[in-house]
Amino acid sequence: MKRTYDSTSRREGAEATRQAILGAAKGIFLERGYAGTTMPAIAQSAGIALDTVYASVGKKPALFALLVETAISGADVAIPGAERDYVRAIRAEPSAPRKLAIYAAALRRIQERLAPLFRVLQEAAPLDSALGEMWKGIAERRAKNMKLLAQELAATGQLRRGLSVEMAADILWSMNSPEYYLLLVEQRGWKPEALEQWLSEAWCKLLLEKSE
Repeated sequence: MKRTYDSTSRREGAEATRQAILGAAKGIFLERGYAGTTMPAIAQSAGIALDTVYASVGKKPALFALLVETAISGADVAIPGAERDYVRAIRAEPSAPRKLAIYAAALRRIQERLAPLFRVLQEAAPLDSALGEMWKGIAERRAKNMKLLAQELAATGQLRRGLSVEMAADILWSMNSPEYYLLLVEQRGWKPEALEQWLSEAWCKLLLEKSE
């Protein structure tokens, strides 16, 4: 029993350390930008030895990538898209408008976490090719996921006549980006909840047949 207890305590301690690092790192990245953030500063802010920071989360690019992935997942660890709660809810929902409403609500929550980090990434990507490639990979993954959502809409029989799955996916992809969120919420002052509602309604008008 003592060995099991010790193992559990170690895991809990390691997770607490990891969360402290992530919390400190996010605050510093958002305040100082990518170039201005140093691993010693993160270690000092988290109250953790620098070697422990490297052992827990890796070097700065890996740490930033982890922050982005957890922001997308909305959890302490990165979660594959198919395993996220809102994806399961979309698949279980028979109504195309409701599928889009579920996704718009999930997207608003994601972008509230992700968009500030994306702003940091925009500034850093030209200086670090690894970050540019990371974001390119995320954009491609979004495109694949939007094709899956478009296929879900098509399966309901409610996709607008003459609109291909590929075009529907591209429309979703272009409007679910952090860039789109920042344009309307940060630059134009929209409330995130207003953007969620508008996206749901706009997607229904753009993608679905009009209800009789």
